[in-house]
This record gives sequence, C-alpha cells and structure tokens, in this order.
Amino acid sequence: MSSLSVPPPKCLQKPLVVPDRYMFGPGPSNVPPRILQAGANPVIGHMHPEIFEIMSDIKSGIQYMFQTQNSMTLAVSGSGHTAMECAIFNTVESGESVLTAVNGIWGERAAEMAERIGARVNTIVAPPGGFFTNEEIEQALSKHRPVLFFLAHGESSTGVLHPLDGIGQLCHKYNCLFLVDSVASVGGTPLYMDEQEIDILYTGSQKVLNAPPGTAPISFNERACKKIFNRKTKPVSFFLDLSWLANYWGCDGKASRVYHHTGPVSAFYSLRESLAILVEEGLENSWERHEKVAEYFHAGLESMGLKLFVKDKRARLPTVTTIVAPHGYDWKEITTYIMKTHHLEISGGLGPSVGLVLRVGLMGCNSSKANVDMVLAALKDALKHCHKSKV
Repeated sequence: MSSLSVPPPKCLQKPLVVPDRYMFGPGPSNVPPRILQAGANPVIGHMHPEIFEIMSDIKSGIQYMFQTQNSMTLAVSGSGHTAMECAIFNTVESGESVLTAVNGIWGERAAEMAERIGARVNTIVAPPGGFFTNEEIEQALSKHRPVLFFLAHGESSTGVLHPLDGIGQLCHKYNCLFLVDSVASVGGTPLYMDEQEIDILYTGSQKVLNAPPGTAPISFNERACKKIFNRKTKPVSFFLDLSWLANYWGCDGKASRVYHHTGPVSAFYSLRESLAILVEEGLENSWERHEKVAEYFHAGLESMGLKLFVKDKRARLPTVTTIVAPHGYDWKEITTYIMKTHHLEISGGLGPSVGLVLRVGLMGCNSSKANVDMVLAALKDALKHCHKSKV
C-alpha cells in the first residue's frame, strides 16, 4: 500500500495539447518557428562561459533596439512587470517623491508599485485615449519635484503612442529621472533612448520581438546609475537589486561573476534569436513596416464603419489598435465568437478602457497586410452573426 496521501494526478497522465491560434491580441504575439527552435537548444549552466557570450549578444541587441550606448543594459528574468519593478525599486527610496503619468493601466501599476515601497506618489491623469502636453508635464514636475517620472510610450490598454520629444530634457531641468515603459512600442515605432534623454527604458520579450514571455530588456544610463548606487538603503528586492544583476550580466566591469539567480537559459536563447531577427530586418525597416500595416488596418476598419478610439492620428500606437466597441454589441460575444470560429485572439479593454474598446495587436512577424485582411474578415463575420441590441 502506498504511503502517499495525494495520488498521481490523472490530468498529467495525458499528453499535453496546446491549440494553434492567431495571437492578434495585445500580447503575447505568435512565436515563429525559428525562435521556438532556438529555445529548444540543450540547456547548459547559467554560469557557463557560453551563456555569458549569449548574454553579451543579447546586451548588444538591446542596445541596438533601444538605440543606446549604456553599458548598464541587460534582460531581467521575468515579464515586463518585473522590469517595471526593477526600475522603480532600484531608483526610489521610501519617502521620495514619484510622479506617474496615468492615461491607461500602466501608469496606475507604476503608481501602485511606488506606493508599496513607501514613495510619495503623485499622478497626472488623462482620460483613456488621451495624452499629456509637455507644458502639463513641466507644471507637474515643478509642483511635485519628483526623483522619478514614469511614462508609458505605448499605452496598450488605450492604444496611445505618447510623444517623447523634450520630456527627458524637462525631467533633467528639475533633477528628475525619466522612466519609460516601451513594452508595446519598441521595435514597432521610432524610439531613441540616448537622443531622447531617457534615463531608464524597458520592454518585454513577447510583443514585437515575438519571443516567449519571460525576459524583459532594460537599460539604465549613467545618471540613473549614479542615483541607484548612492542609495542610503538597500533596494527592497534582492532578486531585482541592480548591483547583483549588473554583475551577473557583466555590466559592472568586475573580472568575475557571482551567482545571483539561475537565469532562464532557454529564454535567453529565444531572446537572442528574436533580437537577431530584428537586426536582420533592420530597426528602421521594422518601424516602417509596422506603420504601413497599421495605416492599412485603420483604413480597413473605417471602411467598415468602425471607429478608432484614439482620435489624433499621430497618437495612435501602430502595434496595438483600439477600436471603439461597436454600439449595440456585447464586446465579449464578439471576441468569443472570433476565437471560436476563426481561432483568432483579439481582446477587449483593460483597466480604464474595459467596455470601451476592442484591442488588436499586430506585432513583429504578425504585422502584415495578410493578417490585417484576416482580422477584418473575422470582424465582419462577427458583426454579422453576433446579437445586436435594438436599443
């Protein structure tokens, strides 16, 4: 008789079955075979010299993607949220002032993270679909005198691409670090970390890069590092402590690396391959492709009589499009029908945009006119077959 009180689960005695779907929501995006194949390479030790070489390649790829020469450039083990916490936890100490721009869910999340470590958090708030002028930002910087200002470049919950020019200079005028979330934007629209005076920039692996979720590129400039490495207190997180991460990634100039955590080596393979694909296409070509596909998609939506949520064309995120939820329809019925009938994911709103929009993400390899045609056909089919209220 077995001494085990918990029997072997029957569910794990069946083979794993994963459906094949078109991932056209706001992320994750489809992972092409080449990147999947890279991730299937043999696992080797996270402190082996071959892994350090792969990590060095990743660092070079991130520097290219971000357009930065920052030596403090690496990939955090985790999703974009991990990078957001890494940025905030390392730069901010309890009692310091933080300013977040809230025009969607990501500003809300950044504010909560800063509050949890005892920061004095202030926000500037724009309605979903809106953004801030440089004058509004400067007014808030002057009033609150924060050590850190957070802004989402690509606000995927509302589909807004926020202008960046001049904001870095304003932050430095008030002795404030400029932190930018580019999870939904980088690789799909122009972004120049050094030129735009961004102090800390991060993204995720699962959007334009088309890698599996689980690694988050991040970069800190010298101004940010000076603040971080002159803290009075240790960062609240050991796992995200930049002094440890910098050593593991070979960013601190020390001859030897000390064990910090077991890096996700298979995810590193995938991330390196995704960056190699971006390098092969060329960053400017990728920007142009995403822009042209977005314009084609927007024209197709408007020809169907659907409305784009972001009114200002210049502020539309080319990677994630927000469509005004069609009047008289239940958005959940539309997304469910499209998933069931077309094996295609699009999603509803998130945070402040829930119930207001449908969101379609066409990122990386998914950004093509053929995929736009597929989405438009699926939407037409859904509007034909889903229930429409007469009210």
